[in-house]
Amino acid sequence: MAALPPYASTPERIWYYAFRVICAAVFFFLIFPLMVIVPLSFNAVPFFTFTTEMLAFDPAGYSTKWYQDFFTNLNWQGAVWNSFVIAFFATILSASLGTLAALGLSRPSMPYRTLIMSILISPMIVPLIISAAGMYFFYSRVGLQGTHLGVILAHAALGTPFVVITVTATLVGFDNNLIRAANSLGASPARTFFKVIVPLITPGVISGALFAFITSFDEVVVVLFVGSFEQRTIPWQMFSGIREQISPTILAVATLLTLVSMLMLFALELLRRRTERLRGIKNT
Repeated sequence: MAALPPYASTPERIWYYAFRVICAAVFFFLIFPLMVIVPLSFNAVPFFTFTTEMLAFDPAGYSTKWYQDFFTNLNWQGAVWNSFVIAFFATILSASLGTLAALGLSRPSMPYRTLIMSILISPMIVPLIISAAGMYFFYSRVGLQGTHLGVILAHAALGTPFVVITVTATLVGFDNNLIRAANSLGASPARTFFKVIVPLITPGVISGALFAFITSFDEVVVVLFVGSFEQRTIPWQMFSGIREQISPTILAVATLLTLVSMLMLFALELLRRRTERLRGIKNT
């Protein structure tokens, strides 16, 4: 960030420092609730508050037993397995369908592009409870309610808009002359797609897939409607734990999920920089 020039006026100096205070306040507002969870997850007693021992940094006030409970409890392990399996297959469906849709929408000859795009991203706009209720009634009619396939399809519908948006944004700067050059050199459409198009849009596809994975992994409303106890995921298990039996194990799980989200955001930043390098854009 540029330093304040010596010839700056008084209002500019005020805004210079006020802007940093505002940014720090926003950062604190967003991050502080997450940071509080981390030390509470090491609480030695089953409370959701800081004990006297914790505030005094007494080792007796800290424990890892809630993490041990998470890694040994069969209910939590079943939820972890379901979350990863459902999110994995939902991400594959979302990435495949979203990429194909984005490629079709990027064609200038595509009719009703705006209308189709609005329909595809509607799951991001429509309130989630409405989508969940609609999926419940539809999947109940076709026999998919309470099945893993039903939950996977529901999560794929929620994750596809993210893939469509990211891949479409990647295709905005795509040079169609590369396709014409490949065709002029005798490459088949399939070879052109896999050798020219796919390498250039891969960062966008992976970014959209990561968003779709996070959406599926953290989603709870739809799985409550469409799924059953056999399809319980980590968010469902956390929601049930808060309602039925409050345990700091929930805080341990929340800490681990926060760590996973941070790693995915780091991966997205690496993909963004790779995309800029592929396009020849340099950071200023």
